[in-house]
Parts: sequence; structure tokens; C-alpha cells
Amino acid sequence: MRSESTIDRRQWMAILARAPRETLERLWSEVADPPPFTTLKPAETGLVMVRARCGGGGAPFNFGEMTMTRCIVQTSGRIQGHAYVAGRDRRQAELAARFDALLQMPDRQAPLLGTVVGQLAQAQAERRDGRWADAAATRVEFLTMVRGT
Repeated sequence: MRSESTIDRRQWMAILARAPRETLERLWSEVADPPPFTTLKPAETGLVMVRARCGGGGAPFNFGEMTMTRCIVQTSGRIQGHAYVAGRDRRQAELAARFDALLQMPDRQAPLLGTVVGQLAQAQAERRDGRWADAAATRVEFLTMVRGT
């Protein structure tokens, strides 16, 4: 059974992983008194296998490979931050790992969830809604005309 903190961490890690590096850099510069970090596993790029399902619910199959970068950091308080991001941006992975570590600190979690994670989630939702609106604008509705007899 999952605890509530595990679900929250999965959510913020997903949001951090999708955030652009430039945004993470800006938000990191606004962090007050960041703790010192030790790099346990430097950011490294590799390939991961992407799995898919036929029709979204059928038998799983290997869809293909994608590039992924991971990084693990640790604070002086022994809290580890992990990040896995799509692509080759090592700095993005490092910043996401640092934010993950900070978000695990009880005294920093609430402010960071409200500012950093909240801003990122809102920006991602707006981009997603914009893409959906663009796709909806291209929707074609076909009408069937019935001939009178």
C-alpha cells in the first residue's frame, strides 16, 4: 500500500522531470539558502526501452528506445534527490534532483510545493490545454445527408 508522501513525491518528480532547464535555473536562483550538495551519481545519459500497449490496453510490446538522463545528489543531512529526465540535458537532471532533495525536507516542502511545483504544474497544464485546443480546432465533423424518397 502506498503512503500519501509516496504519491506526492511521484507527482512532484514527474512535474520536475518535464520542466524546462531554463525554468528550473530561474527557480533555483530564487531558493533561499540552498544546502550544500554532494553528487552521488553524476548526471549521465543513456537509453531506456519504452513500452506500449496495443490499443492502450492490449498486450505490452517494446515500442522503441528513448534518450534519458539521470542524476542522484545528496544533502549534508543525508537526504537523496533523484531525477530522470527525457533527453540529454545534464543540468536539467541535476536541478531536478536538487529540488527533489529539498522537497523531502519537512521545513522546506510546503513552501516549495506552493511556489516551485505549483508554478511548474500550472505552466505544464496551460501548455497541455493549448495543445488540446489546437488539436480541437482541426477537428472535422462529417454530416450524413439522407436522400428523400
